[in-house]
Amino acid sequence: MKQLIFIFTVLFLVSLQSAQAQDDDLIDPVLLHLKGKLVSKDDGLPVSFAHIVNMRTHGGTTTDALGRFSMEVLNVDSLGISAMGYVKEYVRIPHFHNEDSVLVIQARPIRYAIGEVKVTGEANKVNMDGISTGKPVNISPELRGDSYNSKPPWYAAIFSPASFLQYHISRREKEKREVRAAMISDQQWEYLSQFYNKDMVRSLTGLNDQEADKFMIYFNSKSVLTARSTEYDVREAILKQFELYKLEQE
Repeated sequence: MKQLIFIFTVLFLVSLQSAQAQDDDLIDPVLLHLKGKLVSKDDGLPVSFAHIVNMRTHGGTTTDALGRFSMEVLNVDSLGISAMGYVKEYVRIPHFHNEDSVLVIQARPIRYAIGEVKVTGEANKVNMDGISTGKPVNISPELRGDSYNSKPPWYAAIFSPASFLQYHISRREKEKREVRAAMISDQQWEYLSQFYNKDMVRSLTGLNDQEADKFMIYFNSKSVLTARSTEYDVREAILKQFELYKLEQE
């Protein structure tokens, strides 16, 4: 009796899967002018300057400062979503999506689990009167290295081998460096967004919306801007990379 129940269950699941596949085959591809918005899953805030790629055509665009984007797609396409500080996502466009409505996509922030380290001990009090204090470090204590806040010099392997090895081998130290890099990257993009945006690109290059999106993907891949870039530096970089971009398109 149990064997018959098992066989009927398997046949039912197979027929259900087959029916679902047939339903997918019956969907006619329809061209849509998709309007979307990318927001953070945590707080619903817009995710700016993220890359949106059509996985079928490999064409793409970027979100603006408010997380909005638009592109031509089919109702059977899938989108690849990648944004700095967020998990890369693949989203399938709903078959019956109405192009008059806005498709809201949620991005999941990347989190690093760094455990708390507590050190206890006893030491004799030392008179520090008259001794100058060192330069403060901007990184919060829980993200600092145990011995070094930057890559240790080669001679540290001789004079402080334990700390040297810990910096290069310890998983905790690697996680801390990744968090620092993500913090610096987020601060950098927040600052650069004052000067580097689609309006700036369009005014300097004369490109339309769709062409500006393609150029910004090209420009972002070059990583020519830094946290110290000024508005003048941004303008010069856009013009220089645009000339190279035009040569590659020929």
